[in-house]
Amino acid sequence: MGDTQDWTAAPGAAERARSVLAAAWSCAVTADGAREEYVGAHTVTEDGAVRLAVLDDSALFGAVLCAPRQEPSALLEFADVAPVPVRHRIRARLWLSGWFAPSEGTLLFQPTRVVLRQSAGAVVVDLDEFTAARPDPLAGAEARLLTHLAEAHPDAVERLTRLVRPESLHAATRVAPLAVDRHGLTLRIERTRAHGDVRLPFHTPADDVAQLTERMHALLAQASAAACPRALQRQRADGDG
Repeated sequence: MGDTQDWTAAPGAAERARSVLAAAWSCAVTADGAREEYVGAHTVTEDGAVRLAVLDDSALFGAVLCAPRQEPSALLEFADVAPVPVRHRIRARLWLSGWFAPSEGTLLFQPTRVVLRQSAGAVVVDLDEFTAARPDPLAGAEARLLTHLAEAHPDAVERLTRLVRPESLHAATRVAPLAVDRHGLTLRIERTRAHGDVRLPFHTPADDVAQLTERMHALLAQASAAACPRALQRQRADGDG
């Protein structure tokens, strides 16, 4: 794994953590020695607290009622899964430790520690930064956007490889869109036994889908003016043979 492309203009850890939290549809909760999976049961407040809807006769609700107040009594885990099928689809994991309290017929989870793990490793996210951060403005639309790009515009994905350094494309067998945020697009370069990720930064951040469309057109125009990587030229020639 790994690549030689420079990583630039990427979201910080707090913003990335809030984006994972905002886009996640499910979470795993460990409390009182038990682990349960919840799907479509949580929402996120503006300051990053998690509101979880559970039955009031559930084991988790009982554990919350018996736990000492404002002590770390639970662990929440969220997985950030790439919407496009690729090798090793989990792009990041987010762990929140903290405490639950009953609130308005639900359980409100206040994080006291935030850990984000990405391909580069795990980092502890400053709690004040996490609370103040906002999710990437494209986080909610990312899955739809990347799926559309991969399925409807494979020619555009191939053209974007012209912006990738030739050494990063060595022995590549497949290139797919892995992630997009307001700062840039990430491509997954798969090889027979390994893979690497390459980031293509936008010239300026995109704050909504309309601006993202303009940024993508700018990247494609830049790619059209570049030469086709020799690595891909050789792959096509081998495939035609």
